[in-house]
Amino acid sequence: QMQLAESGGGSVQPGGSLRLSCAASGSSAGISFMGWYRQAPGQQRELVALISQKGTTHYGDFVEGRFTISRDNAKNTVYLQMDSLKPEDTAVYYCNVERSYTNYWGQGTQVIVSS
Repeated sequence: QMQLAESGGGSVQPGGSLRLSCAASGSSAGISFMGWYRQAPGQQRELVALISQKGTTHYGDFVEGRFTISRDNAKNTVYLQMDSLKPEDTAVYYCNVERSYTNYWGQGTQVIVSS
């Protein structure tokens, strides 16, 4: 079983930045993709960013160059640097890790962008 510990959410003004972190416990063997999804109230969960073990990245269309995903394989940790935040980025952000064809989810961290 894998546990995911997220941190870094909070409140920020429009145009501000936040950095999310997600540390995966347990063995790193078999970990392929790591990523972030988000869910706003009344909305479906959507992909924010994914990164493969080799560092190939994929972003949701709404990111438009504002976010950067990275990972530290030695620490089993994935990061999401979010810049130029907009009110519409307000959501609960969930870490997701795929290991041996099984998906694991974090508990979610709230991001609020408001003036």
